[in-house]
Amino acid sequence: MKPRIGIIPGDPSGIGPELVAKLLDAAESRESAHVLLIGDDHVFRMGQSQAGVEVALSELCARSVDWTRSEAIPLHAHETIEPESVEIAKVTEASGCSVLENLNLALDFVNDDVIDAIVFGPFNKAAMHMAGLGHDDELHYIAARQGVTGYISELNTLDGLWTSRVTSHIALRDVADKIDEIRILEAIRLIDRTLRRSGVPRPRISVAALNPHAGDGGNFGHEEIEIIAPAVERAAARQLAVDGPWPSDTLFLRAKAGEIDGVVCMYHDQGQIALKLMGFDRGVTVQGGLPFPVTTPAHGTAFDIAGKGVANVGAMQAAFRIACDMVQNWAAST
Repeated sequence: MKPRIGIIPGDPSGIGPELVAKLLDAAESRESAHVLLIGDDHVFRMGQSQAGVEVALSELCARSVDWTRSEAIPLHAHETIEPESVEIAKVTEASGCSVLENLNLALDFVNDDVIDAIVFGPFNKAAMHMAGLGHDDELHYIAARQGVTGYISELNTLDGLWTSRVTSHIALRDVADKIDEIRILEAIRLIDRTLRRSGVPRPRISVAALNPHAGDGGNFGHEEIEIIAPAVERAAARQLAVDGPWPSDTLFLRAKAGEIDGVVCMYHDQGQIALKLMGFDRGVTVQGGLPFPVTTPAHGTAFDIAGKGVANVGAMQAAFRIACDMVQNWAAST
């Protein structure tokens, strides 16, 4: 059966609505899944105007009808922002409120078995905080709303290479104090489980070091010896295909060559810089640790090009494909 993918436009002031229009203009997207648009009709039509495409939409109530039988792309209209309140390329409270309201409805639809997964256009965290987001990011917001108590982390992927993080949105000076065996082991397990859910039967995982030259035998730090290596050994003892710690400057060369499937990073930029250099317009963020797939482009709202019709749809297409793959492999890999 085709996966049922709910799509929300993201921040209406950014490139999200344009990306959704370009995604759905491709026949491949419409054929590979049942797609339900969730959000303001005028925002989606604005995105079509920005993209220079025309996609037939059918407004309906997704709770009361079988929306998967719609010949046009079904739209569950949800009024979250007035047309005159959409300010292109600006961080606004109104846009942040729109994002949160659409996200909440999409989460309700997953809970009620209306959809299987969520793909969202890029969010702007500053706008969401202006609108009252009480968490560090959307992942922690979703997890709290869904009652998720286990380990969660953003994962990023590009052309089949995945990364997870032991620490994420914290100051660099705090990273070393936040790294411990349990968190590293959880990060390894999360990327292994997520890769299996995306269709990789036995993921090959390498763990990055924290210090230059992997600590150089203790000359540049002892985290590799005292914390990271023991965590890797514990994961390997659980029959996971994992090795490390390796210096990240050489580890990502192996990753780029296709020798491994996933890299566990110690901090945010350790993996983000590498992946974005390899393909900024194709990277995807997966919200890891949730009980259903949630994906989005990794590049952000791109206010510098918002409304100009020049946004590259590659990352949105990749986010959509990964969500579809995860839905189809989820049960078998759980």
